[in-house]
Amino acid sequence: MSSSSSYELVLTSSTDGPIVAYNASTGAPLTRFLGTRSPRRGLTAAGNHFIAATHVSPDTAAVSIHLYNWHISSVLHRFPAPEFVAPLAATADGVFIFAGGQSGSIHCFSVPLGDVVKSFPVHTKPISCLQLNNDGSLVISGSDDGSITVIPTFQIVESSDSDSSKDLILHHLKKAHSDSVTALSTGIGLCNNSMLVSSSLDSTCKFWNLLEGTLLRTVTFPCSINGVAISSSDSSQYLLFAAGSDGSVYKASIMEAVRKTQNEEVVVKKWNKKNHGVSTEAVVVVNEGKNLVSASEDGSVWMWEIEREEVVMVIKDNDDSSNNGGLIMEGSSSISDMIVVSGIADEHRGDRGKSGGGSGCGGRGFVSSGMLLKEEVMRSMKKIMEVGDVLRVVEEDERRAINMLESAIAMYERLLELILEEALKGTCDDDESDEEQEKEDEDK
Repeated sequence: MSSSSSYELVLTSSTDGPIVAYNASTGAPLTRFLGTRSPRRGLTAAGNHFIAATHVSPDTAAVSIHLYNWHISSVLHRFPAPEFVAPLAATADGVFIFAGGQSGSIHCFSVPLGDVVKSFPVHTKPISCLQLNNDGSLVISGSDDGSITVIPTFQIVESSDSDSSKDLILHHLKKAHSDSVTALSTGIGLCNNSMLVSSSLDSTCKFWNLLEGTLLRTVTFPCSINGVAISSSDSSQYLLFAAGSDGSVYKASIMEAVRKTQNEEVVVKKWNKKNHGVSTEAVVVVNEGKNLVSASEDGSVWMWEIEREEVVMVIKDNDDSSNNGGLIMEGSSSISDMIVVSGIADEHRGDRGKSGGGSGCGGRGFVSSGMLLKEEVMRSMKKIMEVGDVLRVVEEDERRAINMLESAIAMYERLLELILEEALKGTCDDDESDEEQEKEDEDK
């Protein structure tokens, strides 16, 4: 981003470490968001104010969704999840967060309170990835069974419980891939936002007509693909970048893939100058299409220059002792997801590239009255949310007490019925005994 009022951040999450935010231009770590152990694809930006991440407790394995704001490194709010969820996506305004469940359902949460607005069954196997298209009108999900669904966002948010999920799905591509779907991308301006790219463990990337739900092209790679990114710096030459399980980054021309016939092979180029050595988990395009950032499962995060296909920086958290002069650095925590966030105001930029050391994106030595006010507002919001949580617990306790009381009343009613039956039975037995006694007296 060349704008002085906004710029880009690269965020990485981990199964065993914090969420780390980096300046996409300089590669400098800005801050760490603490307290989250996030599974694959469990990181998203909810508007310009919040970061959401799936959290799996290392002690109990309980799953929740953690909500952060840009000014405080600790968790602002926790949403209890109705089941085990992993991938997340959010609307551009940050009003709704969507989570993919192990049951195959999409769960919609309201922000910032975290109430479940709707749970929407769409797959028969766990959901492996979620994506909203560029205008936010469609929610796209991929599953471990290789299927893909496309659903209008309003159908999930506004549908009633009586509505059948099958009737609300726009497209259900049941055999999109032969193995788990790993990533989905609609690009920016790509074929008027009507194209979808999906990647899979079946070693393919597929191009789809998003409006019609039809397959346009299959591109085969020499290994499983964990993630994809699209470069749109040149409208005449869109490029697809793929994160290979062999540690490599692959490149292909999207226009070539779309225009060639099915019988013509699409050229896939492997960037050979550097290899992660372990599986590449994610790739994102930054700096107006000039750079690509790749992240591997061992925690290393590299910045490439796309034109030269060379690594220009190897990024990591500043606290690592293996820092080599501030440029060549290796990570220590495994990477579970990586996203790029744009349009962040300069007030989040802190001291423009120096590490904030875990105190929010404002950084050390850079505190304005506006930021202090916002932090105070966020603290107040957090207190309100905590009060809301307490009230919700009280409400649950009241509901539980009412249910117990109703059960007790029902039990006592049944007990009274049994006592009455026994009493009536005893009266009948006494009457029968009297009649038998009278008959015996008459016989005598």
